[in-house]
Amino acid sequence: ASGWWGLARHLQYSFELTAAWSWGLLGGGTHSLLPLFYPAFLTVLLVHRASRDQEKCLAKYGDDYKKYMQLVPYKIIPYLY
Repeated sequence: ASGWWGLARHLQYSFELTAAWSWGLLGGGTHSLLPLFYPAFLTVLLVHRASRDQEKCLAKYGDDYKKYMQLVPYKIIPYLY
């Protein structure tokens, strides 16, 4: 595994989450919880989606996907999750 998908299986989600949390915090998330609703919702959505994708890929690709999971152990954020 190389490139972006050699760091995490769904690395593109980390960029989306970074943008969402930035918008939420810059939009007043330090003074109110309302601007943080979207980033919190998106975090839950993408973490759940990564798990669903893993199940689907395991069913479709079997041992090849298991090898990929061993090569790239992180789902979204390299060295963290």
